[in-house]
Amino acid sequence: MKELGLQLYSIRSKMETEEDFRVAMKTIADMGYKDLHTAGMPTFDNKTFIDVIKENGMRVCGTHYNWDKIQNEVQETIDLHRLWETTNIGIGGYFAGLEYDIVKAFIKKFNEMAKIYAKEGFKLTYHNHAFEFKRIEGHGKLTMWDMLVEELDPENTSFVLDTCWVQAGCGDVRHWIEKLAGRIDILHLKDCYPVTEPTSKKILTTMTEVGNGGIYWDGVIETARKAGVKTYVVEQDTCPGDPFDSVKISADYLKKYL
Repeated sequence: MKELGLQLYSIRSKMETEEDFRVAMKTIADMGYKDLHTAGMPTFDNKTFIDVIKENGMRVCGTHYNWDKIQNEVQETIDLHRLWETTNIGIGGYFAGLEYDIVKAFIKKFNEMAKIYAKEGFKLTYHNHAFEFKRIEGHGKLTMWDMLVEELDPENTSFVLDTCWVQAGCGDVRHWIEKLAGRIDILHLKDCYPVTEPTSKKILTTMTEVGNGGIYWDGVIETARKAGVKTYVVEQDTCPGDPFDSVKISADYLKKYL
């Protein structure tokens, strides 16, 4: 791990205006973050967005972008990612359904688009949640995740593996990092622990700051190093209080691995 990264979705409530964004970028830069992963932003102009990031000594390592635009607005997608100087064009997940034919068609289209973008120097990336680990009805133990791993083009695509969501999906984080060696450009560092839902009494997975949950980080980081992970990015979808407090806790914990 050479640098710390942050998925900006973690602090989305702190970036609602351009002024807020400028304050936010200074704040996280002071925490030691260098690589930024985007998701559904900005609400102001794209040039200002990247200029402010650069002014604070940071860079964009990849995006979670709109799948429809990736398919239907290729040149606009290329132009934006060139402006932001990142070669990782990604989606945050595919939520159309877990039916075998739907997943198969998605993978076919994803590979087709990846080949188009590869000619321009880009890779398409896929970010997992827990649902991909659910078995596909009528196909034994087969999961969407199995299909993605086996059928996505390893040359033109890569994975944004999310540690918390793998664990929540009953997957082994270190196994999947090893399995995907050379295919993880960005690793999302997100911790979690079980809690009891007050009404139903069901055990649920709750996200928390890196180092504050149950993931064995010494093992995860060592496995990631061996597997050639390129970029390490903190993400916390929901925070118990101020998001700046949460992402600072994660940054402070992870600095021992730098």
